Amino acid sequence: MPRGDGKQIAQNKKAHHDFFIEETFEAGLVLQGTEIKAIRAARVNLKDAFARVQHGEVFLHNMHISPYEQGNIHNHEPLRTRKLLLKRKEISRLIGESQQQGYAIVPLKLYIKNGFAKVLIGLARGKKNFDKRETLKRKEAKRDIERAFKEKQFS
Repeated sequence: MPRGDGKQIAQNKKAHHDFFIEETFEAGLVLQGTEIKAIRAARVNLKDAFARVQHGEVFLHNMHISPYEQGNIHNHEPLRTRKLLLKRKEISRLIGESQQQGYAIVPLKLYIKNGFAKVLIGLARGKKNFDKRETLKRKEAKRDIERAFKEKQFS
């Protein structure tokens, strides 16, 4: 499973709340003009972003990259659709899995690795409301246990 081991720029925290992440893929991004400078300045929002397979290629929609402040007339459009660079085998796997009912392709992290912008996308299955509540209960219980254990250590 590839993991984002570069300098993390943005993270989609909402994705883990709304989806069960079943598999992750690391993908490169096709960028234009001043987009990489804006990414390095951490002017990115992944909250409403999603990926879609179209004509055998994967595209990232709704990822907001703010215009670069020192850019000129060649600045980019903030919400344009960006192509993801994946291997053919990974694309065919995403095509097969994402066409099932309840599955989506969601960006999880954006980071810089070896000078290139990479996005960690996840094959995700949507959570129902009771699943979200159960996850929050488990997280709260784990936090309480850790807090009690920490208090016991210091007393």
